[in-house]
Amino acid sequence: MAKTTLPAWMTLVLRFAGGFNLLVGAAMVTLYHEGYKLLDASKPELVLPVQVMGILVALFGAGYLLTAADPWRNRNILLLGMLSKAVAGLLALTYVVTGDVPWWFAIVVFFADLIYVPAFWMILRRIDRLGLHLPSGGEST
Repeated sequence: MAKTTLPAWMTLVLRFAGGFNLLVGAAMVTLYHEGYKLLDASKPELVLPVQVMGILVALFGAGYLLTAADPWRNRNILLLGMLSKAVAGLLALTYVVTGDVPWWFAIVVFFADLIYVPAFWMILRRIDRLGLHLPSGGEST
């Protein structure tokens, strides 16, 4: 099958999301105390869950970069990333609505997660429409 590339803007979105998630993930692992200060929240004794989440965020960043480089092989990474951004964004907004985090956190959630959902959806549709997927045997031809 001939490989067709994505439009430039789609590759740019994936690269930006990849770099952004790598940086945010690294910050969650190393600068978690600053995050708690920004949210005016007390730091728990165990910060491991925040650091593990940072590792996952960074791994998704690497996945978006892999998808930018080879969309047909890595579309499932993008699908999982889109779903995680949608669900995490909605969950975070519930904390805003209930007043557990400040109102301005909705802006952070929008630019960190929710803004990517429509773009990722369009990219996934484009990959499917172009037939940019592997044959059922799992090997490219």
